[in-house]
Amino acid sequence: MTVVKLRDNSPPTSQHVFMRLSGWELLYLVAFLSSVFFAISDGTLGTAERVTAIVLLSGCLVAYVRLGRRAVGVGYRSWEGRTYVVLLIVLFTPVSAICPPTRFLLFALCAQCFMMVPKNQARIAVIIFNVAPALEFLVDPPSLQELTVFLGVTLTVLAFALTFGPWIVDVIGQSRERASLIQELEAKRAEVAALSAERGALAERERLAGEIHDTLAQGFTSIIMLLQQPDPRRVELAVQTARENLAEARTLITELSPAPLSGATLEEALGRITSKFGEELSVSTVFEVRGDSRATPTKVDVVLLRAAQEALANVRKHARAGSVTVTLEYTPEAARLTLQDDGAGVDPSATEGYGLRGMRARVEQAGGTLTVTGPPGGGTVLEAVVPTGRPDQGA
Repeated sequence: MTVVKLRDNSPPTSQHVFMRLSGWELLYLVAFLSSVFFAISDGTLGTAERVTAIVLLSGCLVAYVRLGRRAVGVGYRSWEGRTYVVLLIVLFTPVSAICPPTRFLLFALCAQCFMMVPKNQARIAVIIFNVAPALEFLVDPPSLQELTVFLGVTLTVLAFALTFGPWIVDVIGQSRERASLIQELEAKRAEVAALSAERGALAERERLAGEIHDTLAQGFTSIIMLLQQPDPRRVELAVQTARENLAEARTLITELSPAPLSGATLEEALGRITSKFGEELSVSTVFEVRGDSRATPTKVDVVLLRAAQEALANVRKHARAGSVTVTLEYTPEAARLTLQDDGAGVDPSATEGYGLRGMRARVEQAGGTLTVTGPPGGGTVLEAVVPTGRPDQGA
């Protein structure tokens, strides 16, 4: 069963770097304490104005603890962020009008706006924070020095906030997007791993099916044919085939090389199964080796041996041949197996059976080619060519 991890589209929370609050809270605390100090030390304020400023500043701190802190972790979709920004405007605007030096707190508040509400809403909030105190001038016209100081501070804070605020938003957005992509990548990686495991299991099942067909099934077929004739010599051959089938079964279980290859070269294994085939069917068989003999990779030996076994099984079942010739030829870069019989030939209208399809797939997986030719009544020639690499490159 394939297990697929579903993608989580919710915005990343406090586990990401941009949501770690320690640095932002330190900035806020320093700005808050500085603003409280300015309100307490401002000698131009009366007691009522000083108390009002401190109470409103304290309200800003409480609003952050109860709403703002959570809004940073939840993201733009939360009502806490918008509510917090509105409360800041309501609470802090009178403070900045009563005691202008407290506007130092705007360096923290403006940054918070961009962290808690969408970019355009944050810009509006920042402008209100900085421009709203100028309403006081409608009641009490400022002096030139006061107006200069107000404009200088306002333009400085606005320039800073409107420059770095959007940058903060973009950093947060990119971080969220990358976090989402990482989550998706992890899900896809898990899906690929599951699919690879499933594909590997399917390939292994196909391989085992081919092995069983090429060995046990063919052996049982041979045993049945031998036992159908009450000949003591054929009974002895059936017993020998049964023993070889048992060896093949043990080989499949332990995932070793094919039993005929155990302790033998490819040439010896092919010669043995060719001779045994002739004894079982009482037909003339010839095995030849051409070219310079050499050790070939195990996978090449297995492919060619299985091809020979399947080809001989097809001759047994379909060809009604009187003679069979098996040839193993070595070329500089390949090994060629040829099996020729004088039987019924190939029916052009017939489709390939499971055995021939499996043989072709096995040869092609090893990078080789398989051809079967022969007109009806004119015998059949099967040729399997599997690359082995050049002799000077090693087997």
